[in-house]
Amino acid sequence: MLNIQGIHKSFGSLQVINNLSFEVKEGEFVAIIGPSGSGKSTLFQLIGGISTLDGGAILLDEEDIQLKRGTIGYMPQQPCLLPWRTILENVTIVEELQQQPHIEQAQAWLEKVGLAQFENAYPNALSGGMQQRVSFIRAIVSDKPILCLDEPFSALDEFTRLEMQAWLLSIWEQHRKSILFVTHNIEEALFLADRILVLTKRPATIKEEMIVPFERPRSEGIRHSAKFYALKQQLFNYLKEEKDDAYVD
Repeated sequence: MLNIQGIHKSFGSLQVINNLSFEVKEGEFVAIIGPSGSGKSTLFQLIGGISTLDGGAILLDEEDIQLKRGTIGYMPQQPCLLPWRTILENVTIVEELQQQPHIEQAQAWLEKVGLAQFENAYPNALSGGMQQRVSFIRAIVSDKPILCLDEPFSALDEFTRLEMQAWLLSIWEQHRKSILFVTHNIEEALFLADRILVLTKRPATIKEEMIVPFERPRSEGIRHSAKFYALKQQLFNYLKEEKDDAYVD
């Protein structure tokens, strides 16, 4: 599936990523956490073909995708819905640009997520959580082999965020798309992912990898377990070490 092989990236004299390697397998949900400014968004720009590598390789199904756009499904921090387009038109915009709009598929997905009655509405008629569902469906309908989700719930209130995490898991359980998920929220990573990759401070490389031991399908109850709390504390300590190191001369 997705194979990141020893990649490097700098902007002038600022080295952002250094010898970063990992993979995402078919149907796997991988979360990335790390200190602020550690290069997580830059990584997605490289995977999405927006920025060029200084070294290493990014392979998708064994094909080099450096500077190739349109190879992944992407969901940003904000829904980024066009206010002058209806919900259905926003969902199909990627395919429309590729002259392959899948109207019926988009309508079927809106039905699945309870938004069919809003297909002719405009984004300002939807709540923040509903807009994020539309953004996610837009990424799914693009029918790419992997979805890259960049802190998609960070702007939501806590209750809506928890709702969206459960909703995302339910959709993912049904279809098992490969997902690479960036978040600052440790609990979110533990609840959603199969594996968690912890990045170092800039320049980013892999500090630790954690296999999440909870069985699927997952329930909210695991958040209150002693094991969940222990793993949360372990991940917190990894991040704290990086933050503390940043202040060492």
